[in-house]
Amino acid sequence: MNWYQLGIKEVFNKLNASENGFSDKQARERLLQFGHNKLAVEEGISKLKIFFHQFTSPLIYILLVAGIATLLLKEYIDSSVIFAVVILNAIIGYFQEYKAEESVRALKKMVVPKAKVLREGKEKEINSEELVPGDIVLLSSGVRVPADLRLFKTLELKIDEAILTGESIPVEKITHALAEPNLTPGDQKNIAFMGTIVVSGRAKGIVVETGKKTLLGNIAREVKEVGIVKAPLQEKIYNFAKSIGFIVLGASFLLFFIGLFVGESAKDMFMTAVAAAVATIPEGLPIVVTIAMAVGVAKMARQNAIIRKLHAVETLGSTTVIGSDKTGTLTKNEMTVKLIFDGKHIYEVEGSGYEPKGNIFYEGIPIDVKESKNLISVLRIGLLCNESNLYEEDSQFKIDGDPTEGALIVSAIKAGLNLEEEKEKYEQIAIIPFESERGYMATLHKHRGKKIIFVKGSPEKILNMCKSYPDGDEINKKEILKIASEFAKEGLRVLAFAYRNAPHELEELTCKETECHDINSGLIFAGLQGMIDPPRPEAIEAIEECKKAGIRVVMITGDHSITAMAIAKKIGIASKDEEVLSGKEIEEMDDSQLFEKVKTVSVYARVSPQHKLRITRKLKEHGEIVAVTGDGVNDAPALKAAHIGIAMGKTGTDVAKEASDMVLADDNFASIFHAVREGRIVFDNIRKVTFFLIPTGVAAILSILGTITFGLPIPYVPAQLLWINLVTNGLQDVALAFEPGEKNVLRKPTRDPKEGIMNRLLIERTVIVGLLISAGVVYNFVNAINAGDSLQKARTVAVTTMVFFQFFQAWNSRSELQSIFKIHPMSNPFLFYSMIAAFLAQLSVIYVPAFQWVFRTEPITINEWTQILIVSSTVIFAVEIDKLLRRKRSVKKAEELWNMNF
Repeated sequence: MNWYQLGIKEVFNKLNASENGFSDKQARERLLQFGHNKLAVEEGISKLKIFFHQFTSPLIYILLVAGIATLLLKEYIDSSVIFAVVILNAIIGYFQEYKAEESVRALKKMVVPKAKVLREGKEKEINSEELVPGDIVLLSSGVRVPADLRLFKTLELKIDEAILTGESIPVEKITHALAEPNLTPGDQKNIAFMGTIVVSGRAKGIVVETGKKTLLGNIAREVKEVGIVKAPLQEKIYNFAKSIGFIVLGASFLLFFIGLFVGESAKDMFMTAVAAAVATIPEGLPIVVTIAMAVGVAKMARQNAIIRKLHAVETLGSTTVIGSDKTGTLTKNEMTVKLIFDGKHIYEVEGSGYEPKGNIFYEGIPIDVKESKNLISVLRIGLLCNESNLYEEDSQFKIDGDPTEGALIVSAIKAGLNLEEEKEKYEQIAIIPFESERGYMATLHKHRGKKIIFVKGSPEKILNMCKSYPDGDEINKKEILKIASEFAKEGLRVLAFAYRNAPHELEELTCKETECHDINSGLIFAGLQGMIDPPRPEAIEAIEECKKAGIRVVMITGDHSITAMAIAKKIGIASKDEEVLSGKEIEEMDDSQLFEKVKTVSVYARVSPQHKLRITRKLKEHGEIVAVTGDGVNDAPALKAAHIGIAMGKTGTDVAKEASDMVLADDNFASIFHAVREGRIVFDNIRKVTFFLIPTGVAAILSILGTITFGLPIPYVPAQLLWINLVTNGLQDVALAFEPGEKNVLRKPTRDPKEGIMNRLLIERTVIVGLLISAGVVYNFVNAINAGDSLQKARTVAVTTMVFFQFFQAWNSRSELQSIFKIHPMSNPFLFYSMIAAFLAQLSVIYVPAFQWVFRTEPITINEWTQILIVSSTVIFAVEIDKLLRRKRSVKKAEELWNMNF
């Protein structure tokens, strides 16, 4: 039901109610009919169910099998490590998922416990849950609205709807019906919505919706329906693990049957196949993914981005579209006067925000304001016809009151006016507060024995009350409205200012309804001031960097289309001829039309919570990885539906924060961009670890298959395979999680969302490296046997060759394209020292008698060491050649692209 379109009588008739309210009996009957005024209670979260959900990944299945297999092999250390990884991942995942399910509960905090109602004409306080449609509710300053109300009596009522619309300026409420269809909640000015706060004034309203049928109730339902959104990384790990699982199991079975075919015993081949499977499974990957993301979390926190859900770190790096609020995120949320017209000239005002510093310019030249009497007059009226205050707190200037009035105080101080001195000179003796139906505010002042009225309001209203300029000439309304229109086209909010001398006997300003006879005509026009919530300079820079990084930024705001487009052009989101899509237009579109529109539209204005959710879903349907910002209750469904929900730390509601994946401590768009950079580094590092682990695992199986095929003994015993897997892999893979970002990390195009952890480049290189390592191991193993060494010594040579191949492969993994000879060894000290530790561990296995017995090794000679180093270092040169060829190819592609475009 569009209650805002109905007249008061029609609303009362439809609800079968009266202005005196119901009797207690009628209210009880209605309560049975409509139910309690409370949000839908979400079924309790099963902690046990969430915990067991952590064991449903294919990689975890493989790890559990590997753990059991190592227990069968009596390799208790290895099995302990594997089970520790499984349990640690389960614990971390459990806490992430449990937190994610808390968002609906935060909505309950928005529901007020008590409400003042009329029952049989008498005022009564009741529990807000007992409110029913048709109840008459009384609102006063400071009260939270207890249900959706259609207002029928108001007295200077202003309501803060920031939690629903995201806009910080309180809304002046009205009572008459609004004929326009499909209005967004922000434009339904005769409705007071559940959960919003009365800033000033009083009102009576009739309850039209309660509980889950209210706007807040609909949002709670949508948050619940959205459910858990799987992060791209979670899906990639799932698919990757599934593929690895099939490959490892297939290779292990093949290894087992080939061994049987060539005459090996079933028991030996079973143990070898299981050990090879364990060596090939990248069981270190889940813990390294967790560590890499935890490192990213710490770095992001230093950039004012607080990560609530660990997977958000990587998802940020894959982001292709950022849907951002305007107010406070892209702008400073501090209204600032930028242009002033004094009846003759237009002046520019320097500075932004509430800090009262900046010059006033005329045609680009600073002026002495004291020489311009008319300009002083405009600024003085703005300063004194005002109910707000400017104050300083923690070295920051803030406004107590309306942001628009705050901007007028700041512009006057910039011109050299002193608030306290002006108040003394022009003592205020009466006031008519601003009301939207009246369209202006007026104050009466005493000055040097005379009385003067100051007025401010909308240009159209003020001009209708004016007769002349200060010099007595008749005003040119058409010219002034044209200037006001030019200001508005630049996204400025325009106020007009006027004054007149008042009779000496006048002591108060009297009004009948919207007419005030003392000021209805005969005013002298003083001028115009145009103000805007200015863009953050760092947001402009961040948006430019986003474009270079291949990330599209769209603005989704509750503000008006003209203002939204003006800011979008200034900060580089929209081009000159780009269209704005309004909430009203979205309302009239079906899903297929909106699906087409989101491909090209970058600015959405006057949007409702449902619109924001629809936009987010349609972007996702295009295969985009979507990050959405928000601070109000209205944003919760979209925040939860997006791959990354980003809530505001300063202005955000609890509901928005609970539904989000990340909270911006400084509410600044630039912090999102810094977080995107860290997210890209995290994903790069996960890829580096994967490229380090997979080829060496592949080489282990290939080298065993190779020796069996040629009728040779297996080059490793199971314990040696587990040693390679546990000690060498176990140290370097974790160290690679700490790799610093590469210089061009933000110049790379955004990844194809469908691309897995292993891209084509890494798959091709994995094949090259896997074949080379297995060939190198088999070559050294065969050489040792041919030289007359014992099988135990030949296996020691094979194991050591594999270990050193892994050392060099760890260095190769540090960059996909950059030469390792250009990367400083100490840029990742963890890797450097982990390799020293692994090298010392390998020496102990070769030369310490106790370890020789456990791992069946023998000491090796200098000549054998030399051969091992020469053979294993070939992997560096192979990968360097591959990197060089790919760099040349990418330069050639870049040149072709440049020639095509220019």
